[in-house]
Amino acid sequence: QVQLVESGGGLVQPGGSLRLSCAASGNFVSISFMGWYRQGPGKERELVARIASGGSTNYADSVKGRFTISRDNAKNTVTLQMNSLKPEDTAVYYCNANRRGTVPTWDYWGQGTQVTVSE
Repeated sequence: QVQLVESGGGLVQPGGSLRLSCAASGNFVSISFMGWYRQGPGKERELVARIASGGSTNYADSVKGRFTISRDNAKNTVTLQMNSLKPEDTAVYYCNANRRGTVPTWDYWGQGTQVTVSE
């Protein structure tokens, strides 16, 4: 119904940058939120950043000032620019898209892309 395809993960040194992208396709009219979650080794999945259809954003405290999320509503894509990466950013990053505030509501997830920050 809705497919999310992620790209941009990889290995980067501390202080480096990566840019993650996610493209949504399928049968839908609108998406309320698009965002990125991550799950590090031995940790639970957590919200990294999300952006609403109107452009408002939320960031985890740990990434504020370093990560920037953006969205192209026409193309149904979301990107996460990650700067000043730290080893603790190492995780599998998952793209998420959902619909809220109207029926039907739904959530879809990408397959995940590995981000490793290491010397």
